[in-house]
Amino acid sequence: MAHTPAINHLAVSHPTGLELNLQRQTNGSEPWHAWYRYPKIGLALVYYDYHNPVLGQSYASTIYLNKRFLYSPRHELNFRLGTGLAYFTNPFSLETNHKNTIVSSRLNATLQMRLEYDVAVAEHLGLLVGLGLNHYSNGATTKPNFGINLPTVFLGLNYHQQRPFVPLAPPADDTPADLGRNFLNLSTSLGFKQRSAIDRHKYLVHSVSVLGGRRMGRKSNLLVGLEGFYDRSLLSQLRDTARTTENLPDVKKAGAIIGHELLFGRLAVVTHLGIYFYNPYKSNAFYYERIGLKYHVTDRLFGAVDLKVHRGSADVIEWKVGVKL
Repeated sequence: MAHTPAINHLAVSHPTGLELNLQRQTNGSEPWHAWYRYPKIGLALVYYDYHNPVLGQSYASTIYLNKRFLYSPRHELNFRLGTGLAYFTNPFSLETNHKNTIVSSRLNATLQMRLEYDVAVAEHLGLLVGLGLNHYSNGATTKPNFGINLPTVFLGLNYHQQRPFVPLAPPADDTPADLGRNFLNLSTSLGFKQRSAIDRHKYLVHSVSVLGGRRMGRKSNLLVGLEGFYDRSLLSQLRDTARTTENLPDVKKAGAIIGHELLFGRLAVVTHLGIYFYNPYKSNAFYYERIGLKYHVTDRLFGAVDLKVHRGSADVIEWKVGVKL
């Protein structure tokens, strides 16, 4: 799908692919299974041939949650959301493949969404049809990075070990112990980004954050706090564009954010909206967004992978570690 005129010359073919999914039905062994009405957890192995010598082929591995919306003994309507890594065989190269402005690195992140309908055709066999969207991008780690948006129509077969599904009996009280309690998150992150296809240097991006939060319900945390950023690519950009190197503005930035965490046990889907209140070098919009995955290794220690975005354009992938107090 040509989401920008810069890739019109590439969005001219009709890719075809194959996908193998291995998924497990949650059964109520963890409290959050029942809170989300027993989603499926899965692993997808995805292959696409783009039928375009500039783009080549891609191979991806995606972990996902499959949420059921409508259900009967013979029918299911599900929505899937997943993320993972993808490998492209023919990325951008100034010397050998300069037309590929979509994908500039072999390794990319992928996001997969799909709506699927499963109807039983035998005791354990289901016919699967649906619509999907696959997105591939490296988060501006390497440029050019317009990314691929690939809408799909799919047809397949599902093998069900157990159908209909029967969950375990829920516990008498599954209220989280920290419901209604406040907490403090202290974290720091590192990321790397490239300025342009000409400048191949990877610049370090560093951040620190102090966020206060409260568990508002079984599924949600709300957060507010402050962050600071030091993006070294901006210093190089400023020196290249300024008339003089004297009295250059500070490239460091500070922002205030409000955020939400959607909780799945130790895993959380993170969304943030931030506004810069200290931004001497106006290199971007006055606000930023963030989406990511956070995992608590222990009750105190967590790690996260976040994508920071300015007006829908990827800024940097942040690799984060922090503590919860």
